[in-house]
Parts: sequence; C-alpha cells; structure tokens
Amino acid sequence: MSNVRELQPKELWNHFADLNAVPRPSKKEEQVIEFLKSFGENLKLETIVDEVGNIIIRKPGSKGMENKDSVVLQGHMDMVPQKNAGVEHDFEKDSINMYADGDWVKAKGTTLGADNGIGVAAIMTILASNDIPHPPIEALFTVDEETGLTGAQALKSGLLTGTNLLNLDTEDDDELTIGCAGGVDVTGDGKYEEEELGSDHVGYEISVKGLSGGHSGIEISLGRANSNKVMNRLLYGATHKFDLRIASLDGGSLRNAIPRESIAEVLVPNKSAAEFEKFIAEEGKTIISEFKSTDPETEINLEKKDVPTKVVAKNFQAKFLHAIYACPNGVYRMSPEIEGLIQTSSNLARITLGDGKYLIHCLTRSSIDTEKMDFAQSIVSTFALADIKIELTGAYPGWIPKPEAPIVKLMSDTYQKLFKEEVKVTATHGGLECGIIGKNYPDMDMISFGPNITGPHSPDEKVQISSVQKFWKLLLEVLKHI
Repeated sequence: MSNVRELQPKELWNHFADLNAVPRPSKKEEQVIEFLKSFGENLKLETIVDEVGNIIIRKPGSKGMENKDSVVLQGHMDMVPQKNAGVEHDFEKDSINMYADGDWVKAKGTTLGADNGIGVAAIMTILASNDIPHPPIEALFTVDEETGLTGAQALKSGLLTGTNLLNLDTEDDDELTIGCAGGVDVTGDGKYEEEELGSDHVGYEISVKGLSGGHSGIEISLGRANSNKVMNRLLYGATHKFDLRIASLDGGSLRNAIPRESIAEVLVPNKSAAEFEKFIAEEGKTIISEFKSTDPETEINLEKKDVPTKVVAKNFQAKFLHAIYACPNGVYRMSPEIEGLIQTSSNLARITLGDGKYLIHCLTRSSIDTEKMDFAQSIVSTFALADIKIELTGAYPGWIPKPEAPIVKLMSDTYQKLFKEEVKVTATHGGLECGIIGKNYPDMDMISFGPNITGPHSPDEKVQISSVQKFWKLLLEVLKHI
C-alpha cells in the first residue's frame, strides 16, 4: 500500500488508502461509519449521522464563495466483497491489500473498493483542504449502495439544501452520466423434501470457477458466462443421461455481480460412473470453448468425494433444473432511443440447494420501470410453472435524464475547455443513487462522473492512476464555477 500513498494527487490517494484500511463490505459498514464520522468531527465540521448510517458533513464555502448555493458531493461508503478462490481475506476485519502496477492500482486477489472509494476519497480531500476554491459543500456518504441502495432509499427530505448534486460513482472518465436503470430483486426461498440414497452410488464434486464475472449492470452485455447457468447445464444433462442426484449446490454470491463460481455435490449410480466422468470432461471442454473469448480462465473440474447421501427429491430436482434452464439471464432489450444503452436485463446471481432449503436470487434492471416489472414477472412465471414461489422486493426507480439542466452544460463546457474534446453525455445500465435521492429532492439537478475503473464487483477491479488525475482536475474546475 505504501507505493499507492506516493501517487498524485497525494492527498486523494492517502485518503483512499486510509479508507481501504477500514473494512466496509455492504451491510457491515459500522467501522467505516465511525471512521467518516470521526473524520468530519476532527475537522470541526458539522457532521450528521442519520438513522440508517448515512453521513452528511457540511463545509462552508471558501473565501469569496460563501454566499453561493450549496453543492452536494455524493458517494457510497460500502464496497463489494469479492475474492478469488484460495485467497485468505476477511472483508469484515482485513484491510484491502492494494498496489500500483504501471498506470493502474489493483488489489491482491480481492475487489479494490475503487467503486466507490475513489469518489469518497475525493470528497474527503475537498473537506480537509485549506486551499481548494469551492462553494458551500454538503458531503453525503450513503450506506449499502451495492446490495439494495437502502441508504439512499432511507434518506429523508429536508436534510440537504444543495441545488446541484455531483455523484462521483461512474467508471469512464470521458462520460457524464445523466440517467440510470432502476432495479428489482427477484427472490425465491423455500423448502424441499429430501431422499436417502443407497450404497450403490458414488459421490462427486463438480466445480465451475475462474469465470470473468463483473458488474451485472454495466458488463451484462459482454456475453460473459454465468456460473449458475453453466452448472445447471451440466447437472441437467447428467440428470437425463445418468440419473444424477443433487446433494447440495452453491453458486454465485452477490445480486449485482455476474456469478463466477459454482460448486455442486452430486451422486450417480456406480454403474454410470465412468460414463459420467467422460460426459463432464467432454461437456466441460465444449463450454470452455464456447466462452474462450469472454472467460479465458474458466475451469470445470470433477473429483470423487464422499458427499451426503441425502439428496433433493427427484420430482423437485427435475422441476428446479428445468426452471433454472428457462430462467432469463442477460440482456433482454436494448434502448431504441439511445444507441448502445442496455435498456432491460436480468442477472441470475445466486442459487443454493442444501439441507432441504433452496434460494434463488436475480436482479432485474431497466431504465423503464414498467418494462422492468414486466420482465421480472416473466421470471416469476417461469418459476411458477415449477411450483416455486418468487417474490419481488427492493424495487428502486431509474433516474430520468435531464439533458437541458444547467449542470450538464457547465460540465460539458468545462470538460471541453480542459481536455480539448467533447465529453459523452449518456445514461448507464448500472444502478446509481441519483434516481432514488431525486424522489425526495425533485428540484435538485444531478450528474455523475468518475475515473476509469475496470472490473468493478470482481477481484479484477482496478483504477487508472492518470484517469484519477483527470477526474480530479475536472472536479476542481467545476467547483470553481458552479
């Protein structure tokens, strides 16, 4: 981490390093809440912690800008806790082990937390500065953005007075984002009957790992493999050929991450063992070949293992595998108005079977709320055919673009002046908190921007050093003129 602290702008990178020393996985933000609260109080700035843990820190305008309208600088304090198989890291206790590699900052085997740690660090730098020109600042740090945007949803009206909000949570430094998708959780959990198998079966563990994964909104259109779909393909095929029975299944992790790994414990009749092993080897090679461009590190392994002889009841297993096969995953519709924008998609994020209980979790997104709910209902109907009940929860709205807002012109003109090129004004298929915050602050104009971050929500996450410098330069210039 020491070499990261030497990067420029030094104050920003040091605040990022300080932040990454504090554990902050989503829904486990107690330590980072205290960290940011102490940060504001130590600067002798007005610091408010609301009922859910969101933090607002107010700083008066710099000399000559005291009477300007307040500007809200906003980022989320939580991060996605993802790590590679075999990496020892406790996201509730350990610091992020990061390092500089050429023009990039990376983490060793885990997510980096640049999403949204760089934005938070930039805000911290402005709050702590004595020489940066700026209007009155309301720094808003929200909790739990990554697993439900619940911090933004719980933010009450009347707390903020700013007329403009700068959200520092996007991942392309040549874009200004003025709209985003909404989402809804599509979740099923319940119980199933188990059966006991005799001794005429042999146990195996099937593992799917090494997939590229990634952000289930921004990167859902890249055609990457979904470990839950890959595993289901193997199980479905083997069930029909060899009467395979499932003892347990554990695939994926977070709702907003394309699943990278899946492990299944299965049993097959002794007489079918050799042919089953051959089938998994051949089918595995086929799948790896199909995804060699998008998921070049894919591994599909099979090993004999003593597994529980209690298995999923045959009737439920058949229905479950059919439903997972039929469940939509990936891009459903592209925007007919904005070229290249994903309009509607779904991510089959999490599947588990074991001890008589099952869990299914999808995240459906769309920039059109009615289409979002219609697509989600198609998933509900898919599982209903298998007598699996699915609920829709945690729905949040999209952010409707306002391209005519003065902040869009100011930032576009500033970008052109600084970098001698036009900036892209666009919308994203990712989820941003702007739409939710806008429900309680409808008159506040909003815009989102940030540095180049690749691989968010996966252990491949990295942030470009030169791009952070570019982002910082733009932010400082905008604050002078807003």
